[in-house]
Amino acid sequence: MANLNIRLVKSLNGRLEKQVATAHALGLRKIGDSTVQPDNACTRGKIAKIGYLLQVAEEK
Repeated sequence: MANLNIRLVKSLNGRLEKQVATAHALGLRKIGDSTVQPDNACTRGKIAKIGYLLQVAEEK
């Protein structure tokens, strides 16, 4: 199963509470933080909510 490398590229300042909570659920706290998550429906849903703040790359 593939993994996703997710990186926070825009600030969480001024974002809605739910958006900040979603970023924290992915393990992202500040600009430049990155995490590797499994490529599943749950992770894809989180990315869909705050995708404009993220840079996502597929890891093999």
